Amino acid sequence: MSALAVAAAVAVMAGAAVQSSVGFGFALVAAPLLYAAAPSPEQAVGLMIVLGLEVNLLTLLAERRRPEPSWADAGAVVAWALPGALAGVAVLRALDALALQLLVTAGVLGALAVNLRARPHESADARAWWARPLAGITSGALTTSTSTGGPPVVLLLMGRGLPPRTIRDTLTTAFVGFAPVAVAALAVTGTSEAIPGAAWLAALIPLTAAGQLLGRPLFARLSAGRSYERVLTAVLLVTVCAGLLSVAL
Repeated sequence: MSALAVAAAVAVMAGAAVQSSVGFGFALVAAPLLYAAAPSPEQAVGLMIVLGLEVNLLTLLAERRRPEPSWADAGAVVAWALPGALAGVAVLRALDALALQLLVTAGVLGALAVNLRARPHESADARAWWARPLAGITSGALTTSTSTGGPPVVLLLMGRGLPPRTIRDTLTTAFVGFAPVAVAALAVTGTSEAIPGAAWLAALIPLTAAGQLLGRPLFARLSAGRSYERVLTAVLLVTVCAGLLSVAL
């Protein structure tokens, strides 16, 4: 196993821990190095879909609690993700691995810039009519092109001042919904190259589960005050560094 593959495996485990603790960050931490290490960009997308679904289902179903998502937000962004996912497949086929890695990094930088400016509204109902469709379409496109569809949904929810638990559960629910949308878009467009290899799955599925377990105790500590928002910003910064490193390699 190459050093890059080992680094990608570590990034997958770290990303699962981050996702478990805040509801966001798995793809942003894992995708840049996994794109660099996987045999092809299409396989990297397939791996991220399977592993992302794993960590999100574990968060929703294996924590012995009742999830508290905003169903209206989760349902809307998943519904709008389908047209975006089809567009994302076209981007995936048109760009080579290096260009996709640069696109991942550029997307994270853009999300970080917006996140640093975002402040919660006084009312959760203060939202533009186009906010959910835009978040869904953008997330769908990013899911099938770079596997990093989280930032638009994060910004949608953080800008409304929702409680951390609701943000975490809504993100996780939306990501579960994105998985079949992405698979459908890949199947409709005949992107069979996205089927992940058995060896990669055998190595990364246990690491993903371990990372999810490690991240669980952190959420309670982050849900008070501004700690939750600070960690989300830190996740984006770390991801930018990982993306630039993968491009350099």
